[in-house]
Amino acid sequence: MKGPHSEICDTTERREQRVQVRNKKTGEAGLSYGCTIEGDTVQVELADGSLDSWPEDDCEMV
Repeated sequence: MKGPHSEICDTTERREQRVQVRNKKTGEAGLSYGCTIEGDTVQVELADGSLDSWPEDDCEMV
């Protein structure tokens, strides 16, 4: 079974669909736009248009 990071990255990069994600630590939500496997992070566009990257362990799909 795939973990949440794998599912987010699979959908974002292979299917070219953005995914709604939430940061479990901060409660912030946004849309995924990329992943870095080396750093184990998900790149996220927040509601205000700013960009951020979150550790994969802090991310969950909503």
